[in-house]
Amino acid sequence: MPPLANEGAAEEPPAAGQNIAVLAETLYLVNLLLLPLAAFLLLLWVYRRHYSHAPPLARCHLLQTLWGSVWAGAMLLLVTLSIILLGGHATVGTWVVVILYFTTVHATLVLFGSLGLARAMAGQHFHFPLIGRQCPGM
Repeated sequence: MPPLANEGAAEEPPAAGQNIAVLAETLYLVNLLLLPLAAFLLLLWVYRRHYSHAPPLARCHLLQTLWGSVWAGAMLLLVTLSIILLGGHATVGTWVVVILYFTTVHATLVLFGSLGLARAMAGQHFHFPLIGRQCPGM
């Protein structure tokens, strides 16, 4: 059997702060998909514990995931409630709009989280489109 391309090659060490960046992106996705409030509180704790002394890569991902989570919560909760209040909870049209809005926005936020996680695993910075804040040191 022929050797694999990476066989015998030395493994690259992770970039400075890469573990924290991956943790932040993972918590962002867990917040959206599994444990909404618990994962956000854990992300907030990680942010407060590491942000002040973290390397630029970790700071970027911590900042992006924290603000992404805040925006996700605001968009998913407040806009959905506004649609229901304005359209009336008893009409079918309102619920069609709510389901379409929630599904579209939620799927987009999960996609951005997946891209952020991939970039963190590659040791690269990530900036959420539209809702992201400028990363320090970029």
